[in-house]
Amino acid sequence: MSIRLRVARVIAETADAVSLELVAEGPRPAYRPGQFLTLRIPSDRTGSVARSYSLSSAPHEDGPLKVTVKRTASGYASNWLCDNAVEGMEFDSLPPAGVFTPDSLDDDLLLLAAGSGITPVLSIAKSALAQGRGHCTLIYANRDERSVIFAAELARLAAAHPDRLTVLHWLETVQGLPSARQLKALLAPWADRAVFVCGPAPFMDAVESAAAALGVDRVHSERFLSLTGDPFAPVPAADAGREDAASVTVDIDGDTHEFGWPRETVLLDVLLARGVEAPYSCREGACSACVCRVSDGEVKLLRNDVLEKEDLADGYVLACQTIPVTDTVRITYD
Repeated sequence: MSIRLRVARVIAETADAVSLELVAEGPRPAYRPGQFLTLRIPSDRTGSVARSYSLSSAPHEDGPLKVTVKRTASGYASNWLCDNAVEGMEFDSLPPAGVFTPDSLDDDLLLLAAGSGITPVLSIAKSALAQGRGHCTLIYANRDERSVIFAAELARLAAAHPDRLTVLHWLETVQGLPSARQLKALLAPWADRAVFVCGPAPFMDAVESAAAALGVDRVHSERFLSLTGDPFAPVPAADAGREDAASVTVDIDGDTHEFGWPRETVLLDVLLARGVEAPYSCREGACSACVCRVSDGEVKLLRNDVLEKEDLADGYVLACQTIPVTDTVRITYD
C-alpha cells in the first residue's frame, strides 16, 4: 500500500525548517487539506523509522506534494531530513491520511498554529480561500520574526484576500508565551467559528482551555506522537476461520465486505489481510488515519491517543486498535 516519492526540490523556509517537494512515480495521490504523509526515514540503528509530516501544499494546486519539516532538539527524523534531504532522494510513504480537515470549505474558520503547526493549517487556509466562500482568521505563534515559516506566502495570501483572510502573528520575544487567559480574549470575536489548531502540546492545551471557557463546542486538534513500531511492516495473516471468531460487515468506498473477525486481532489487520484497502498510517492509535464508525454491535478500543469523548460517543473508533466484543459488528468508513 506504500507509494514511492522522489524529492524534486528542497526549500529552506527558515534557519531550522525545510520544505520537501515530492513527486510520485505514478499519478499524484489524492488528498484533502490538512492531511499528512507518513515517510520511512533511514536510520543507522534500526534500519528505518516512520514519521508523519503534514502537507503544506493544497489539493487544488498544480505541482508536487509538499511537506514541511522543522528541527526539534531530540527529533531524529526531523534533524536527518533537514541535514540530508536532497533533490533526487526517494522515500517510501503511506498514502495521505488524517481527519484534520474541514467538513466544508465554505465554513468560516478560526485557525491557530504555533511553529511548524502552520503546515496543515496553511493547506486548509489556501483551500478555503481558493475553493470556498467562507472567511478565515489565522493566529500564528512563533518565537520571533525569523522563525515564522511561510511569512511571505501568508503575506501574499492576506493581500490577495483582504476581505476573507486575517492573519495575526504572536511573537514570544514581544508578547511572551500565549496563555489560556490571553488566548480567550484573542479568540472571543470568532468563537462561533469552526476551530482548528496545530502546534506544540502546551500551545494546543492553552487553545483548548481558552475555547472551552468561551463555550466552543469542539476544537479540531492535530497531535502527532513519535511512532515506536513500523507501519510499513507486512500485516500478519488473520485466522478468520477460528470457531470463536466474530463476524464483521464493513462498508467502505461503496462496497460491502463480510469476514470472520478473530477476537484478538485488530480490525485493520483483518481488512488488510483480506485485501481491503482500508486507510491507515501509524497502526499505533496515535494518528486517527484509520478512523471508522461502529454502526451496529460493540467493540473494544485497545489504545486511543486522538479520539475525543464526543467522537467515541458518536461511535467512532480506530481500526488499528479495535477488537470485537459482540458476535456480530457492522463498521462503516463511508
